[in-house]
Amino acid sequence: MSQPYHAFVAGFADLLAKGRQLPLGDVAPAVCLPLPETAPWALVFSPHPDDESIIGALPLRLRREAGFRVAVVAVTQGSKAERQAERLEEMRGACGYLGFDLLTTGEHGLSGINPTVRRAEPLAWKESVHVAARIIKEHKPRVIVVPHELDGHSTHQGTNLLVMDALRELGPDFACHVVLAEYWAALVTPNLMVESTPAEVADLMTAISFHKGEVARNPYHVLLPSWMSDNVRRGSELVGGLGGVGVDFTFATLYRIAWWNGQELVAPTHGSGSLAAGGDLAALIG
Repeated sequence: MSQPYHAFVAGFADLLAKGRQLPLGDVAPAVCLPLPETAPWALVFSPHPDDESIIGALPLRLRREAGFRVAVVAVTQGSKAERQAERLEEMRGACGYLGFDLLTTGEHGLSGINPTVRRAEPLAWKESVHVAARIIKEHKPRVIVVPHELDGHSTHQGTNLLVMDALRELGPDFACHVVLAEYWAALVTPNLMVESTPAEVADLMTAISFHKGEVARNPYHVLLPSWMSDNVRRGSELVGGLGGVGVDFTFATLYRIAWWNGQELVAPTHGSGSLAAGGDLAALIG
């Protein structure tokens, strides 16, 4: 009798190899319903071009299912000056494919978005905070998506600090949901697991593939389904409860949702748990 797991793993490896041969970008935008002028805003603060697509499961569902206008804030355009203009255009293609708006923070994006600059160069940091605060004040989002404070990349951590400082600058009269996302380091205490359908995962993969310069050197877009499947393993225990029955999702993204009350992040009164494909987004965002 043949060993069935050998065939399974070999087939999986073959599938990944075929995925690396798929074309990059240059795909017509996915179909999105038009939005009224009164549509609520969700802002995704993307540390680098490509993060908007990697952590985009919830924003994509907000756009398609809840009628949100999703805008991606290009916090930086990468650290390589010679690639910044190109990376912004790649980001524009990815956002256009998903039906997201794109907001820039300057001709070349912001620089020095990391904890070290925040400590050592307070005046420069304050100017960057002003930029983020102006964007939030102008759009008055009901939802902000941003990496969590311990995400394992200094620019991701800096982007979290940037947004939190901007919210403090806006004062006590502004409140919204803040959704903390993970990529480089896992959330210790996620409280929200968002399922994605295979079609949604394919659209997120396609959007990542628009970042041609990045995936040409490291085809991480092909690994997105694997990452999202492993999120189901983690989320079933960390969100659903240790020792509980595994959630019957194939793909998911983990977040931590909180409420910014004008002064600090507090636990939400609703919206945590597992959100299945086609589930009630209104219960999540009130």
